[in-house]
Amino acid sequence: MKVIQLGCGITGVVCAEELAKNKKITELVLADLYTSAAEALAKRLKSSKISVEKVDATDEKALKKLMKGADIIVSSVSWTLNEEVMRVAMEMGVDYVDFSMTVDYDEAFKQKNVTTGAKNTILSCMGSDPGISDVFARHAVDKLDRVDELRTMDGDTGVAEGMDFYTLWSPNDMMEEASTPAGIFKDGKMTFAAPLTSKSTYEFPAPIGKLTVYNTDHEETFIMSNIFKGIKNVDFRIAIDDGFVNVVKALMLVGLNRCDPVDVKGVKVAPIDLLTALMPKPTDFADRVKGACAIVVEATGVLKGKKTMIKMWTIMSHEKAYKISKANATGYLVGIAGAIGTEMLIDGEIKQKGLVWPEMISSESFIRRMKSKGMEVHEQVIAL
Repeated sequence: MKVIQLGCGITGVVCAEELAKNKKITELVLADLYTSAAEALAKRLKSSKISVEKVDATDEKALKKLMKGADIIVSSVSWTLNEEVMRVAMEMGVDYVDFSMTVDYDEAFKQKNVTTGAKNTILSCMGSDPGISDVFARHAVDKLDRVDELRTMDGDTGVAEGMDFYTLWSPNDMMEEASTPAGIFKDGKMTFAAPLTSKSTYEFPAPIGKLTVYNTDHEETFIMSNIFKGIKNVDFRIAIDDGFVNVVKALMLVGLNRCDPVDVKGVKVAPIDLLTALMPKPTDFADRVKGACAIVVEATGVLKGKKTMIKMWTIMSHEKAYKISKANATGYLVGIAGAIGTEMLIDGEIKQKGLVWPEMISSESFIRRMKSKGMEVHEQVIAL
C-alpha cells in the first residue's frame, strides 16, 4: 500500500512516523514545499519504504503526479489548501484524510452535494480538535438517552523558554482562528461572537488546572450541531495566554490578520502571510517546550431520567511528546489521531465513500487504538 504524507510540519511528521511502523504500508512518501523536516525524519527512521519529494500543494499538476498510484493521501497542509488537495484526490480516486475543515459548512450540511459521486473516502477533521474531540463526543452521546449540550475545551500550559510571541500550532492557522468571529451554537441557533471577546475560566484536569479560555471559530461547533440532531448548545473554547491575546488584538488593529493581498511597493502580499512568515515554526523549538495540554469534552443530557454529564479527556506532556517523536504535545495529538484514522481506513473499518466526519467512525475502535499507542483516555459519569 502506498501512502502520501502531504505537509511535514509539526503534525505531519508525527503522523508519518507512526504510519512508518505500519506493516501494511509498503511505500510512504513525505511531501512538502519545504523538505527539511521530512528529510530529518527520513534520516532518523532509516526506512527503505520512505522517500521525500518537494511538492507545492497549490500546483494541481504536481498534486496529480504525486498521487499517481497512491492509495491514501494524508493532508496536513494549512486548511486553506485542503479543498484543492481533496478535489484532486477525488479526481484521482485516492482516499483522503485531513486534520482540519476542508469544505464549506453550508455546502456540507445543507446541500449535501460536496462529495456526491465520490469513489473515494474523504475523512475530514481527523486531528485532535477537531478529531479526538469529535470521537469523544460520539462516544459520550451514545451513552446518553438524550444529549442537550456539548462543550470542547482545549487547555495548554506549554511554555517555550526565551520566547515571547509564538504558537505551538501552525502560525497561519492559529492567527486565522484567533482573529475570526467565533461560532457558538446557542439555544438551537448558530451565533457569532467578535474575535477574542467571549472569555471565561475553566478547571482542567490535573496537572493543568484553571486557565482562561476563549470561544474561537472551530470545526466542532459546526459539525456537532449538525450531526447530533436536537442538541441545544455546542461550543469550543481554547486557553490562550493573555500576552498572545494582547499582541493579536494589536495586530488586528493594523490589519496584519488580513488574508487578502495588499500592494507593497508593487508587490502583492497577504498581510497574514508576512506575519506568520516572521513567526517561529513549531518544529524549530519543540525541544524547548515544557508543560502539558489536554482535550476535554463534556456531554450533558439525560441518562435514565436524570440530568447527567459524561466527561472525557486526554492529556499529553510536551516533554513526553518530544521524547517520543521530537514534537510538542499539540502536534503529537493531532498527528497520532490522523494516523489512527488512516490506519482504520487501511484496515477496512471505514467503508463509507464521500465525506466522513470523525463522529461517523467507530469511537470504540478509535479509543482502543489510542490506548494501544500509550495515550491516556479518561471517562467520568457525573450526576447533575
